[in-house]
Amino acid sequence: MRFMIIVKATADSEAGKMPTEKLLADMGKYNEELVKAGVMLAGEGLHPSSKGARIKFSGANRAIVDGPFAETKELVAGFWLWDVKSKEEAIEWVKRCPNPMEGDSEIEIRQVFEASDFGDEFTPELRAQEEALREQIAAKH
Repeated sequence: MRFMIIVKATADSEAGKMPTEKLLADMGKYNEELVKAGVMLAGEGLHPSSKGARIKFSGANRAIVDGPFAETKELVAGFWLWDVKSKEEAIEWVKRCPNPMEGDSEIEIRQVFEASDFGDEFTPELRAQEEALREQIAAKH
């Protein structure tokens, strides 16, 4: 099962405060453990929302809204993509994580949909298309 582990933003991360050398070293060791255990598929930190944008959809219309965005606790400061056996295993890994924000912080765990989750609507043709796209992505990396 794949899970996205979402590190929530804080006022400091939104202000562009960079992590300390110690936190970077601690996270490096933690990420190394994840990789050695075969858990980590990807992981990155994100720039503050002031450098981002949102595109709002309303039917065929699109509206672009530049950051920053007001609700800090709803923003994402970073993420991992993990492959684990269960949500419980993901929780256990998160509990071992160094505090990513050096103060109060929050990490959210969300399961990633698999092809089988979509049922009959995900036709054999759509599955083949998805697999071909994944192969193209893998070939580029």
